[in-house]
Amino acid sequence: MKAFDGVLIAGAGVVGLTTALSLARRGVPVLVLEAESELVREYRGSTFHPPTLEMLDELGVAEELIRRAVVVDRVQYRDRREGLIAELDMGLLKEDTLYPFRLQIDQYALAVMLLDRLKRLPVAEVRFHKRVAAVAASPDHATLTVETSEGIETFTGRYVVGADGGGSAVRQSLGVEFEGMTYPERYLTMFTTFDFSAHIPDLGPVSYVSDPGEWFLMLRSPDIWRVLFPTRPEERDQDILADASIQARLRGIVDAPGPFDIVHSRLYNVHQRVAGTYRRGAVLLAGDAAHLNNPVGGMGLNGGIHDAVNLAEKLSRVWHGEAGPDLLDLYATERRRIALEHVQAQAHRNVLDLSEPDPDKRRQVHDELRRIARDPELARQLLLRTSMIAGLRGSAASESVSV
Repeated sequence: MKAFDGVLIAGAGVVGLTTALSLARRGVPVLVLEAESELVREYRGSTFHPPTLEMLDELGVAEELIRRAVVVDRVQYRDRREGLIAELDMGLLKEDTLYPFRLQIDQYALAVMLLDRLKRLPVAEVRFHKRVAAVAASPDHATLTVETSEGIETFTGRYVVGADGGGSAVRQSLGVEFEGMTYPERYLTMFTTFDFSAHIPDLGPVSYVSDPGEWFLMLRSPDIWRVLFPTRPEERDQDILADASIQARLRGIVDAPGPFDIVHSRLYNVHQRVAGTYRRGAVLLAGDAAHLNNPVGGMGLNGGIHDAVNLAEKLSRVWHGEAGPDLLDLYATERRRIALEHVQAQAHRNVLDLSEPDPDKRRQVHDELRRIARDPELARQLLLRTSMIAGLRGSAASESVSV
C-alpha cells in the first residue's frame, strides 16, 4: 500500500486537472491517477461560459484559451422553416462579468494547458496507466484500488476526488445512486470543415435551430463546425453513422453540391442524472462522476469546472486548518442543488423549446424569444441564466447564509 499525504484525484480529464491545479496552487499536495497512457484526445465539450472563464483566469489559462478559441459575441435562435428568430448580444453582460462572451474550442485544448501548468508545481504529480477500480472511504482517509500494467496497486490519501466520468468507478464502488433518466433518442454529433457561414446569411457562431421533426444545433470551433442532431430511437447505429445518412442530414441544412468533409462523427446516449450524494466521508465527487445532463446549452463541462473550483477552495481551507471538514458538506449540498435546480432544468428546457411539436406552442416560444431579444434587460436576464451566472449567484448567496 502506498500512502500519500495529500489529495488523490481519479481522472485526468478537465475536471480532475482543474481540481488538481486549484488545490496545488493553494499548497495542497495532489496526485492525479489516469487510466489512459496520455490525455484523451476526443471530441467532447467545446463551450466555455463567462463565469468559467473568470475561474480559468484565476488559474492563469483564460488568456491563452481566448487566443486560440472562437469568441462568441452573439447567440442565435433559428427555425428550419422561418430562419432567424432572435439573436442575443452577449455584450449585454458587460456589467455582470469580465468576459461578456463565450468561447468555442475543444476541451482537449484546455486539458493540455492545465497539465502543462500542473507539471510546474512541486506539490503536484500526474501518473498515467493507473486505472482507478474502487475506493474505500472512511471519515479521515480513503483508499484507492488501482489497476496497472504490472498488477494491482493501492493508494491511501487524506482525501479522494472522483473525477472519473459518467461511468465513475469511484461513485459505483461507494454504492452511490445515480438518479435520473436516459433520453430515448441518442445524439449524433458531426464535425466538418464545411463553412456553413458562407452559405447561410448572417449565421452566427452558435445557433440553436428548432424543428418538430429534427432540431439541431451548430457550433463554430477553430477550423471546424460541430453539428448535433437527435436521432430516432428506432434507427440502427450502422444506419445513423453511414456516410450516406450523415451527408443527407447535413444537406438538410445546406444543399451543397459535393460531399461534406467529415472529420469525425459520434453517436451517444444522453442522460439527466445526479448522484445521490457528492460526499461519502473523505471521498468527494465532481464533474460527470457527480452529474450528467443534456448537452444542449453547454452546461455539463462548465458545471464540472465549477465543481472543481468550488471544491478546491473549500478543501484547501480544510487542509490548512482554516475550516472544519463540515465545510465539504456545503460543497456537496450546494453543487448538487445547482445541478438539479439550474443546470438540468435549463438544459431540459432548451431541448423542449427546440423540439416543440404543437404549432401554437411553437409560435408562442418564437414570439417570446423575439420579445426578449427586443428588450435589452429581458435579454440580459435570459443570458444570465443560459450563461450560468444566475445559478452561481444564487449559490453564493445561499453559501453566505449557510456559513
